[in-house]
Amino acid sequence: MFNWNDLIFFLELARQGRLMPAARRLKVDHTTVSRRISELEKDLSLKLFDRKPDGFVLTEPGHRLFAVAERIEQEAVGVEETLQAAPSAPRGHVRVASMEGIGAFYLAERFAELAEREPGLVVELVTERHLINLTKREADISISFVPPQGQRLAVRRLGAFRLALYAAPDYVRRFGMPRTRAELPSHTFVDYVEDLVAIQPVHWLLDVLEPLKVSFRSTSMHAQQNAVARGAGIGLLPLFSAKSNPRLIPILTDEVVVMRDIYVSVHEDLEFMGRFRAVLQHLAEVVQRDGAYLTEF
Repeated sequence: MFNWNDLIFFLELARQGRLMPAARRLKVDHTTVSRRISELEKDLSLKLFDRKPDGFVLTEPGHRLFAVAERIEQEAVGVEETLQAAPSAPRGHVRVASMEGIGAFYLAERFAELAEREPGLVVELVTERHLINLTKREADISISFVPPQGQRLAVRRLGAFRLALYAAPDYVRRFGMPRTRAELPSHTFVDYVEDLVAIQPVHWLLDVLEPLKVSFRSTSMHAQQNAVARGAGIGLLPLFSAKSNPRLIPILTDEVVVMRDIYVSVHEDLEFMGRFRAVLQHLAEVVQRDGAYLTEF
């Protein structure tokens, strides 16, 4: 029979992928984590991780054990909540994955609101250019612009945000303000790095035109916005980020309307657990509350 306590070390290493971060979370030495994993593998007569140069990766048996271990963890966490007369305040870590732009310019401040209301919750915001795989438990919750695919995922649309063309006063002074959509092809743009666009709907400038002249490209929406604000060219930017920079002037607001949906997804096993439910509810509330901020000038 294996040691049930070893599952705690297994879960943390599976989530962190490296010994040192897992050890810090568990408040033990990294050699302890390594030893407990080795003991678990020996007791189960299974290889649970592939040791790679950049960290630990779950094997197929490891993925199967991860699903079982998480269910055990969820039941254990729910014991106190079940036995208490009144539900306790949510607490613990919740890892949320999103694209860099919405994460930095919108979600970070909204999660700060949540931290004030629920001090026992710690949100870990992970930003990536590609969709995080919730089925493989790379994160607990995902915020995306397309509904992700995967087994046993609960996915729902939270709302939408608008994008608009923007330029800096310096650019307008040098090259003029486009007055009609037909004038846009003669202007210079800031855009994404085409061959590194991981999620096609993020390459939103293509909804307006395929620019003939591009002065700057970046995989970072934040970098694009800074370049536009400096006068490098015209960019298509979300209102939730462009509103924060007074150097940006909206262009052709009546003619160019680009919208994107916001989806939230979570694994079905986590959806109704206290800390995850609190984050999901907060996200639904703030996106609904901020509807005008996200879509109107």
